[in-house]
Amino acid sequence: MDGSRMKFITRKAVVRLAVLLAVLIVLGVACGCIMIRMPGKSHRGPLPPLSDDEKAIAAELRRDVAKLASEIGARSGLNPKMLAKAADFIEEELKAAGYEVKRQAFLVDRETYWNLEAELRGTEGTRGADEIVVVGAHYDSVDEGGCPGANDNASGVAAVLALARRFAGQKPSRTLRFVAFANEEPPYFFSKNMGSRAYARGCRERGENVVAMFSLETIGYYTDRPGSQKYPPPLSLFYPSTGNFIAFVGNLSSRKLVHTAIASFRTHAAFPSDGIAAPWWIPGIFWSDHWSFWKEGYPALMITDTAPFRYPYYHTADDTADKLDYERTARVVAGLRKVVEDLTKR
Repeated sequence: MDGSRMKFITRKAVVRLAVLLAVLIVLGVACGCIMIRMPGKSHRGPLPPLSDDEKAIAAELRRDVAKLASEIGARSGLNPKMLAKAADFIEEELKAAGYEVKRQAFLVDRETYWNLEAELRGTEGTRGADEIVVVGAHYDSVDEGGCPGANDNASGVAAVLALARRFAGQKPSRTLRFVAFANEEPPYFFSKNMGSRAYARGCRERGENVVAMFSLETIGYYTDRPGSQKYPPPLSLFYPSTGNFIAFVGNLSSRKLVHTAIASFRTHAAFPSDGIAAPWWIPGIFWSDHWSFWKEGYPALMITDTAPFRYPYYHTADDTADKLDYERTARVVAGLRKVVEDLTKR
C-alpha cells in the first residue's frame, strides 16, 4: 500500500474517532444536564434568624433524637426488644398529635416487626383522595458497635414526627401518610426483608396510587468546613465541596418528583439545597427506603445530608445526639413542610 493511501486511511480513522468523541461528549453533557440540572436557585449567603416555628421544631428534634438515640439507644432489627421500644415511642407521639396509628406487622426469620402509619385522608369525593403522598423514615439503627443512630436515623424519624404534628387536623386534597419503617439497616438492607419493602409491596397489592414518597434519611449534620463534602465519582465535578446543604436524590424515573420537590423547597426555604436524578445504581442513590418504592414502580426520593459522604460518625458508636445541628435541621424541616403542603393540595 502506498504512503498516500495510508495517510488517507489514517486521516479517515482520525476523523471518525473525533466524531465519535464529539458524540460521546454531547451525550455526556446531555445526560449530565438531565441528572443534575435543577429548577430554582439554591440559597447562598448568611441564614436568616430562626422563626418561632423553626425554634419549636429544633426543640422537638433535640428531644426526640435524645429519646431514640440516648435513652433507647442502639435499636437494630437484630435487637427486637429495643426496636420495639422505639416503635412504642413513635406510636405514642403520633397518638399524642391526634392520629390513629396503624401497625403493619411483617415476619422475618420468625420475628415480628412493625411499620407504623398515621394517615390524613384526602378530600372525599375527589380524585385527590386516592392519590397518596408518603413521608417516611426508618427507625432502626445499624448493628455495629452499639451504634445509637442519632443521625442515622433518629434525625429522620424526629423530622417525620415534627411534620406530622404540624399537619395534624388538616384536610389535604391528597391523602397524606407519615410512616416509620423497621429494618432498613443491614442485614436487611436492599432485600425483601426491609420494612419499607413490606409496606410498598402492600401498597401495590392493594392497588394504591402512591404519587410521591419522601424518605427522610440522615438529615442532621451540616458544616461550613471547605472540603467536607465527598461524592462518588465523577459527581464532585458538578457539586459543592462544602457540606452545608440538603440533598434531594432520586432515580431517572422520579426526575419529575425531584424537580417538583426541590423547586418548592427553594421557593419557601432560605437554606442551601442540591438535587440529582440519576441511574439508581450509582453509589448512594438508592441507599434508603425510597428504593423499596422504586421496586413497586412508585416515584420516590431521598432527602438527606448525604450520610457517609459527609458525616464522619456514620455507622459508628459516635453517631450520638450531640453531633447534630438542630437549628439547621429545623430549617430543613420547615422547608419540607411547605413542600408537602404544595404536593398535598394539588
